[in-house]
Amino acid sequence: MTGTGDPDEARIGDGKHTVRHGRGEAAAAAHPADHAPDGRSGREAHAGHGAPATHNGVTWGMAVSATLHCLAGCAVGEVLGMVIGSALAWPTLPTAVLAIALAFVFGYSFTMLSLRRARLGGRRTVRLALAADTLSIAVMELVDNGVLLLIPGAFDAHLTSPLFWGGLAFSLLVAFLVTTPVNKWLIGRGKGHAVIHGHH
Repeated sequence: MTGTGDPDEARIGDGKHTVRHGRGEAAAAAHPADHAPDGRSGREAHAGHGAPATHNGVTWGMAVSATLHCLAGCAVGEVLGMVIGSALAWPTLPTAVLAIALAFVFGYSFTMLSLRRARLGGRRTVRLALAADTLSIAVMELVDNGVLLLIPGAFDAHLTSPLFWGGLAFSLLVAFLVTTPVNKWLIGRGKGHAVIHGHH
C-alpha cells in the first residue's frame, strides 16, 4: 500500500517544520533588517546608536581658542615658576618642576573659574576642568620645557637677561604651535575643550 507516510510521522514532521519556522521568526525579530531606513546596514545603525558623538566641523579657530585658553594659564604658572626658581638661584630640575606644577595649577584654575561663572557645582567643575585641560597642558609643558632645555643657559639665566625672557617666549610659541593641532584632534572626538564647550 502506497502513501505519503505515517500520519504520526507527518505530524511530527509538521511539528518540526513549525518549530523551525517559529525559530526563524524569533531570529528575524532578534536581528533587525539588513538595512536601516537611512540606507545603512542594520549592524551599522546599531553600532552608531549610543556611540560617542564626534564633531567633524571643528575649525582651526576653535582649536586656536582652546590652545590660547590653555596657554594663558600655562604661561602664568610657567613664568611664575621660572621667576621663583631664578630668584632663589635654584638648579634647573627643581625650577622646571615648580614651573610645570604651577602651569597645571593656573591652567586648571582658569578653566574652573569660567565654569564656576556658569554656576556649576564644585565636583563637576573639577571633573570638567581635568577632562578639558589635562592632555593639553601636558603636551604644552612637555614641549615648552623641552625647548627650554635645548636652549643653553635658558633655565639658569637671570630675570634681567634677554635670554631668560626670549627663551621663555620662544618655547611657549613652539608649545602653542604643537598643542593647537592636538586640541583640534581632541575636540574633533568630543574630548578636551569639547566637554566644556556648552558651559562657556
